[in-house]
Amino acid sequence: MKVRLLLTLAAINFVVPALMAEDAMKAVMADQIVWKDDTLFKGVQVANLIGDPGKPEMVVMRVKFPPNFKIPLHTHPVTEVLTVLSGALGDASTDMDKGEVLKAGSLLVRPANHTHRVWTTDEETVIQLSFTGPFDITFVNPADDPRKKAQ
Repeated sequence: MKVRLLLTLAAINFVVPALMAEDAMKAVMADQIVWKDDTLFKGVQVANLIGDPGKPEMVVMRVKFPPNFKIPLHTHPVTEVLTVLSGALGDASTDMDKGEVLKAGSLLVRPANHTHRVWTTDEETVIQLSFTGPFDITFVNPADDPRKKAQ
């Protein structure tokens, strides 16, 4: 009886903190943000604030684009909530569509599998993305995929 009680208490001591950690508040201070070079687009930097984009979990990340940067038509398997923090980001659904330029402070909700292309203007642009992973990118024209060009 005592052994069972001790084992139960020991299990609670390990399980409860782990469960609480998932539901705990998390603050990321500006000076804690770590920027890394993007593995797909040269000149782009990313900072994962919360979560792992490769896993089925909530992710908040920032992306820093250089001036005059373009990403051709593509899709993602996730719904994205995008906020422009600085600069301006162009967004269009086709190559023929002029699209619109989202200035700092703008918000865009893009449904999963929505075809789009993005570009920056003549200034560096930082966006924040929120989504539930796993994240991926599929180019409409496979020849536009930088992963294929590297082979």
